[in-house]
Amino acid sequence: MKRFALLGAAGFIAPRHMRAIRDVGGDLVAICDPSDSVGVIDQYFPNCEYFREIGSLDRHLEKLRREGSGIDYLSICTPNYLHDAHCRMALRLDADAICEKPVVIEPHNIDALRAIEDETTRCVRPILQLRSSTALYDLRDQIQRACLNTGERVSVVVQYYTFRGQWYGRSWKGQTAKSGGLLYNIGIHVLDLLGWLLGPFDSCSGALDLEQRRSTHAHLKLVFARGDADVTLSLDPTIGSDARYRRIDVSGGGITWSREVSDFGDLHTAAYRAILDGDGLTLEDARPAIELAHFLRV
Repeated sequence: MKRFALLGAAGFIAPRHMRAIRDVGGDLVAICDPSDSVGVIDQYFPNCEYFREIGSLDRHLEKLRREGSGIDYLSICTPNYLHDAHCRMALRLDADAICEKPVVIEPHNIDALRAIEDETTRCVRPILQLRSSTALYDLRDQIQRACLNTGERVSVVVQYYTFRGQWYGRSWKGQTAKSGGLLYNIGIHVLDLLGWLLGPFDSCSGALDLEQRRSTHAHLKLVFARGDADVTLSLDPTIGSDARYRRIDVSGGGITWSREVSDFGDLHTAAYRAILDGDGLTLEDARPAIELAHFLRV
């Protein structure tokens, strides 16, 4: 049985990781969060140790390691700006890091993490769960075959509306230095998916409408190797859609495909299962979307 610890246990995304750890037969031995609103852990691992301070968790995990019962994985659900440091913590505890996106904000930090991977022989496993969807995997195959057989490019339209209240702007998510802004908070899902479906990024086509200062809305027209993408990201439902509307439409090359993102369900368990089976994603898989978000942001 693989042993896990988890950082950021009081956050929104943490229960998905707890459920995934349980569903793959793992044992979550310790969690940490400065907020003690972590009662959800009782649904999954009622005997799990809780630490408010990360230094206390670090000492505990190091003690376990020296006793021969260290963790195999450290799951990271903390704010974006802490991911880099927490990945390094995992590697130095002789554990693999399972890290929520974005794994880093600055692309050069990927190189630093790669160096530590080489030193420790442990690795960072980014969670890019949309790649675990069988429907999207089949779509990717269709796009690749269409481009090969017909030479036609495809067109992708992404509409991603998800309302956030006033708390959002006052939290770390609303601070660009800590979160990276809209392109990293919700856009990174979309940018990774587009690169995975359409191949390497080429250029921006047309006007770039990115209200990064407000961090509430972006309209992007992007060109990739196998197609073009028109992307709308918004946290403000007054801009043109419902409070929660996330849809992907694909056309061209003989393909007509539409789906709402919510149809894909919770894919974290599939991502964890792939990691335990030795098929998890790597820092190099995460790199293109991080570099694209950085390019668009600056």
